Amino acid sequence: MEEIYQENAKLVYRFLLKYCHDPQLAEELTQETFLRAMNSIERYDYSCKISVWLCQIAKHIFLQYLTKRGKEIPAEEISLDEMTGQETTDKGIEDHLIRKYELLDVLKDMQRLPEQMREVIYLRTMAELSFKEIGEILGKSENWARVTFYRGKEKLLEWRK
Repeated sequence: MEEIYQENAKLVYRFLLKYCHDPQLAEELTQETFLRAMNSIERYDYSCKISVWLCQIAKHIFLQYLTKRGKEIPAEEISLDEMTGQETTDKGIEDHLIRKYELLDVLKDMQRLPEQMREVIYLRTMAELSFKEIGEILGKSENWARVTFYRGKEKLLEWRK
């Protein structure tokens, strides 16, 4: 497992950093990824590269973190630093809180989507991965990732009406 860590830790870290944009969080999630991988190495079936398998684990850990965190962040915890960089005004704070609650509603709606559709949307929107990268991670084609993203987006828009 040490060799696997040495060969893949930077890749997993960069993958997670692309998701969360927080070096400390990416490091913590990387450690959690390798802990879970070590505990489930017997489930690795060699159907994909070990790096892809590790990134799948990392993705699930991040999505779990995001879901848990999204449900636990009270409005009082939103810092003024998160504002748009403009002068802090009551209107700016109000707009920011509205966007935050709208995002939470969308994340809740996303939980209703089939798992792979939800994963494609997370990978595309949160990690800003290309459809080709998404297809590789999920073991599908680039076109499958595009179609799945489009269908998921359409369902979310339909539910938001």
